[in-house]
Amino acid sequence: MGTNFNKLWNDPKFIDPVQKAKIDFEVALIGKLIEARESKGFSQKELADLANLKQPAIARLESMKATPQIDTLFKILQPLGYTLAIVPSDQTQEKSAGTTCIVE
Repeated sequence: MGTNFNKLWNDPKFIDPVQKAKIDFEVALIGKLIEARESKGFSQKELADLANLKQPAIARLESMKATPQIDTLFKILQPLGYTLAIVPSDQTQEKSAGTTCIVE
C-alpha cells in the first residue's frame, strides 16, 4: 500500500503540485506545534487555557480536522514561546516541495 501511495503522492497527474505543497506545509506546521506543546509538557487542555481557546479547538487543529487562522496560530504559539516567520526559501531549515515551515 505504501508504494502505491508514494507513487500517487508524487504523481502530478494525481495531485496538483500546489495542493501537495499546501498539504506538506500544513503537516509540517502542525507537527511543529505538537512538538513544541509536548516539549513544554503541556496537555492540550493546558495549552488551550493559556491560549484562551477551548481544548477541542487544539484537538481539531492537531488532528488536522481544522485549518488554523493566523490569529489562532499566534494565540497558540505565544505561550509556547514561538512565533511565525517568513524567510527566503534559501535560508530554510526544512524544505518540502518548495514550501517551508519555520516556527521560531
